Amino acid sequence: MPVNCIRCNQNRAILKRPKTGDAMCKECFFFVFEEEIHKTITDAKLFKPGEKIGIGASGGKDSTVLAYVLKTLNERYNYGVELVLLSVDEGITGYRDDSLESVKRNQIEYNLPLKVITYEELYGWTMDEIVKKVGRKNNCTFCGVFRRQALDRGGLILGVNKLVTGHNADDIAETIFMNILRGDIGRLQRCTSITTGNEGAIPRCKPFKYTYEKEIVMYAYFKKLDYFSTECVYSPNAYRGNARMFIKDLEAIRARSIIDIIHSGEKLAVKKDAKLPIQGTCERCGYISSMNLCKACNLLEGLNKGLPKLGIGKTDRLRKQYNLSPAYSLNSSMANLSLKSSQLSLNSEKDCNCDCGENSEKSCSNQAKNSNNQLNNKLETIVDLNF
Repeated sequence: MPVNCIRCNQNRAILKRPKTGDAMCKECFFFVFEEEIHKTITDAKLFKPGEKIGIGASGGKDSTVLAYVLKTLNERYNYGVELVLLSVDEGITGYRDDSLESVKRNQIEYNLPLKVITYEELYGWTMDEIVKKVGRKNNCTFCGVFRRQALDRGGLILGVNKLVTGHNADDIAETIFMNILRGDIGRLQRCTSITTGNEGAIPRCKPFKYTYEKEIVMYAYFKKLDYFSTECVYSPNAYRGNARMFIKDLEAIRARSIIDIIHSGEKLAVKKDAKLPIQGTCERCGYISSMNLCKACNLLEGLNKGLPKLGIGKTDRLRKQYNLSPAYSLNSSMANLSLKSSQLSLNSEKDCNCDCGENSEKSCSNQAKNSNNQLNNKLETIVDLNF
């Protein structure tokens, strides 16, 4: 027997909301979906008139729906903000190059400016090249660290006041669960915040904090939005996948589990005497970090030194054994974003302090090459160590 929409009681219901179980028609679902996001934005006071907002656009369902809904709400409620699209090209053949085509089509359809920034121009490496070095086990560590920093760097180039991302309720629940499993108190304390990074260069906002992933998919489907749905070719081995399966199992038993996990995370309290990381800035690139060197610089050091596991596990022993003190400079700060692959080279041919007559303040390229050859000979044994 046909069921009428629970909201308007006139149109025939064609869907059941995963979040509440309510039977609704398309028009009412669109309105309720958009209004809940509008309430999240206004309650948290995410935007101010005159601000320039960068939308992290990957071409997937979350960022595509985010761009569409923000454009719609900005026009409907006159937020008075300027919206721009910001995409990061990690250099993943057959995945990111195809998804960026969706972003470019959305740019034209939504009439929004687009900026694409690449790993290669920032770090001198593509993800395909990194995976060849590190394998598929820890590649998501590199991509996640580099992507977070790349978004900030792209935002600075565009001059945005805030960045918004398509992280939804499912993502946040997964992150809470992951941080509990890791015992990561520092991240657990801030992962539920709707706005993060206030202490850094650009704050980041999550308008989809209470929006279910299934409802985002339904909205994109019924609105016939153009998005790329293929999963990253390197993600099946990601640690997050285990948390995602657990959350999906909970949702199947009780739909409110996702929101309940988020509310629980918001209420978690940390003891006053708990030791938390102190936020500072990286001595090398100026990016926000709780250590002297940020994670990106540590990972880049490992890649460029020929020791790709450097920066992932407990590497103090390796640093001492092979004298791996930082030997190169990114030659950049957060205000100076002209990072080139040549600036990330460890062994420039002009660096020398031996008898060849070059600058004595630099390190000898011949010595560095010999050192690298010795390291490469031992690399096969080193990368198999369990730290």
